[in-house]
Amino acid sequence: MNKRVKLLTYTAMFAVLNYAVFTFGKINIPISEGSTTAIHVANAVVVLSGWFLGPIYGGLAGAIGLSIADFLDPRYIASAPKTFFLKFMIAFLAGTAAKKLGMTTENDRHRLIVSASFSAALGLGFNVIFDPVIGYLYKRYILRVPAEAASIILAWSAGVTMFNAAICLILSVVLYLALYKTMRGRIPYGK
Repeated sequence: MNKRVKLLTYTAMFAVLNYAVFTFGKINIPISEGSTTAIHVANAVVVLSGWFLGPIYGGLAGAIGLSIADFLDPRYIASAPKTFFLKFMIAFLAGTAAKKLGMTTENDRHRLIVSASFSAALGLGFNVIFDPVIGYLYKRYILRVPAEAASIILAWSAGVTMFNAAICLILSVVLYLALYKTMRGRIPYGK
């Protein structure tokens, strides 16, 4: 099987994994004005997608998997465009940092932990800042949610996003350390 077909196959597999982890592993929290947020660990899989597939293919795996999950759940359907952008950026930033820090070739466990923690924090930190802000602007100016309700949604969303990021940072590093020797060489690293 040529490298491109193999990479696209793994991208599709990671997209399905991203979808499944979010769809079947989340705890929904209803907020206001019909909005919902969720506690989940799907962003850990998004980070892993960036690390194993590279920034572009990993970004697409996370963006496609979680956007489809949003489209298929009436509570999240309005968030799908925002989800596509944010999940792509999580994997893109984590994958780019991992590549620059040598995570794709590194064997020293201590350096792997530091590099993985930094690159995960970069991608997840982007999400912690931009998920609530983009969500607020989207709700307020596109969906025309009243300012008070949009502010409540912003506060809850920011807190839950920060909680999810902390859990996902730890989980992504632990999973990477458990899988990197097995996965490296099996998955062709993309762009």
